[in-house]
Amino acid sequence: MARWRKLGIIAGAGALPRRLAEAAGAPFVVRIAGVADADFADFSGEECGIAEVGRIIRSMRDAGCDAVALAGVVRRPDFSKLRPDWRGAALLPLVIAAAAKGDGALLGVLVETLEAEGFLVVGAEEVLADLLAPSGRLGVLGPSAENWADIRKAAAIVEALGPFDVGQAAVVASGHTLGIEAAEGTDRLLERCALLPASARGGDRRNGVLVKRPKPGQELRVDLPTIGVETVRRAADAGLAGIAVEAGAALLIDRDAVRREADARGLFVYGFARAEIKAT
Repeated sequence: MARWRKLGIIAGAGALPRRLAEAAGAPFVVRIAGVADADFADFSGEECGIAEVGRIIRSMRDAGCDAVALAGVVRRPDFSKLRPDWRGAALLPLVIAAAAKGDGALLGVLVETLEAEGFLVVGAEEVLADLLAPSGRLGVLGPSAENWADIRKAAAIVEALGPFDVGQAAVVASGHTLGIEAAEGTDRLLERCALLPASARGGDRRNGVLVKRPKPGQELRVDLPTIGVETVRRAADAGLAGIAVEAGAALLIDRDAVRREADARGLFVYGFARAEIKAT
């Protein structure tokens, strides 16, 4: 049974906000202007600028929301071009200071602000439980012994870079680090890997693994690592052998579609436990 009476969804780009809205029954959807790209015409809601913090809070409160879920991609804005309302302007110095520390700190300010206003902040997986990545292989294929070595190295890279708030993903092939996610996001990371010569991946065969996992100390109610069908397609185009995510700590958008695409493309998708990546 849900811990809230009415859910507010602050919607960024991508398919996740729409999926949550459908699962939540009758939520109130705050569409971030110029960012949210799904159709929410059949849900009550309002479109607000990203810096209109007072308006966002007021609209959700007026709608009777007692809980909030943040979903979808929101790229870091150009602070010089923001048009904040009074509440946003008051919060802006704190936001700018947090932004200098990384996106994790920035999201932390937003969560703390919503909680201070009396909202229960919930993760997407609490709204839609089948979003969480399961343990083990998702489709027909699973990682080989060579893939496991790459998974462990990529997972260790993400963990080691956690204090620098760099990203949630790394790509490793035959022990060679092909790329680390930064501000460009996973899609651009995979595009960069696709431009590398086959020799960088160890030959013309499918090789290398994309690993996504939370950064150490990350606020797990927002911005969990996420993959979907497009991630599988881009990993295939980059010549990778598969994708590995931390089980129970990553989101799969359209799990069945991800499985079908992975099987069709000849890739594995695997949910690893922490104990598995600690193994030698």
